[in-house]
This record gives sequence, structure tokens and C-alpha cells, in this order.
Amino acid sequence: MKARAADPWTDLAVIDQRAPRFNQAVVAVLVLVASATGFWPLLALLALQLAVGLTFGRKYCLPCVAYFVWVQPRFGEGPLEDARAPRFANLIGVAVLTAASAAYLAGAPRVGWWLGLTVGVLASLAAVTGLCVGCQIYRLLARLKGVKQKVIERLDLDAPITDGTVVHFTHPLCSDCHTLERELTGQGCTLVKIDVSKRPDLARKYGITVVPAAFEVLATGQIVARLA
Repeated sequence: MKARAADPWTDLAVIDQRAPRFNQAVVAVLVLVASATGFWPLLALLALQLAVGLTFGRKYCLPCVAYFVWVQPRFGEGPLEDARAPRFANLIGVAVLTAASAAYLAGAPRVGWWLGLTVGVLASLAAVTGLCVGCQIYRLLARLKGVKQKVIERLDLDAPITDGTVVHFTHPLCSDCHTLERELTGQGCTLVKIDVSKRPDLARKYGITVVPAAFEVLATGQIVARLA
């Protein structure tokens, strides 16, 4: 396998897009087994495992270890993405699986079964199609949060800019950022790149919750269009 662009244990801001899908596949299989057999403690164990991985890091997430140690070396590193959305999806999984386990304990197996099955179906959807509902919820909330907190009308930057300049908030390990950069360059745009890993102050200042984010500006810094 060629050298990884991102170390899975230390570059925690990004993740191989295939890793969350592998994790979702494992969750889907185990949840569906629990739903089919009625062995609900498996749901509690899954919630605990996800919580441990989220709290202590990927090295303590068994599906993550399986993917990065056995699967990725054989098939290569996939495209990288912002790790925050899959992490949020896992948090939702922990919450729902915990609620399902609590329902079983409280003598409401039907509620627990439906909650567990919901996780299993959504995890299957993410594993098979790549559509992660929890990730989409995160992005929607991030966008709503950004709109509420920051209505960006202008960018005040140290870099010289002219009319039509595109200010691109990016991250060196973000595959989507690189794709957008190639598209903008191919269109002849003048780019001013802001690496959010080096300038978190500007990301906070302008409410940039996800990357890539690109704005076309005038020489005055006034935003005329949001391109991504």
C-alpha cells in the first residue's frame, strides 16, 4: 500500500471515507442480529463500544482498528473527509442504542426493538449507499448554527485581493477541498486559500463550521457569492 495521506491515529480532523461505512456495516449486522434474536444486551455492548471509541480515540474502536489494520492496507486509502460529521453520527447511534437498551430494561421491549431496528436500518443505508443520515443532520445543524451566529457580508483579510477573488477555507487533508480547488483553478479563479488548521481564529471569526467553504469577494472584501 502506498503511504497514507493521513495517519488514522493522529490526524483525527479527517478520516478515510470508507472507514465510517465499514463501521456502519459492523453496527448494522450486529443490531440486526440483536433485533432478530431478541438478544438486546448486544445493543448495550454496541453503545458502550461506540462511546469508548468516541471518548478515548480510534485505537479503542474495534471496527476502526479492524479497518485501519486489516482492510485499508489491502485496498488502499480512500478519499478523506471531515471527521466531525461521522463522529456526530456515532454520537446519535450511542444515544439511540442506549435508549433502546434502557427500554428493554424498563420492560418496554417493543420500544427497544423499534429503536434498535431504526439504528440497524440507517446503519445499513449508510454502509450500502454512503448516505449517512446522522452526517446530514450534523451538516444541517452546522449550517443553521453558522447562519444564526454569523451572517457573513465581508471578509477582512491581510492578503491582497481584487474583484472576483475567491477566498477558499480549506484543510490540507480534505479531499473535497482539493477537488473544489481544482475546479476553481480550472475556471480561472484567483484563489486566496485559508488553511483552517493553521488559522482556526479566522474559522471561528467567520463561523466556518465545515470545509470546503468558498466565497467570491470584491476588492473591498464584500462577499458577492458563496460558491461552496
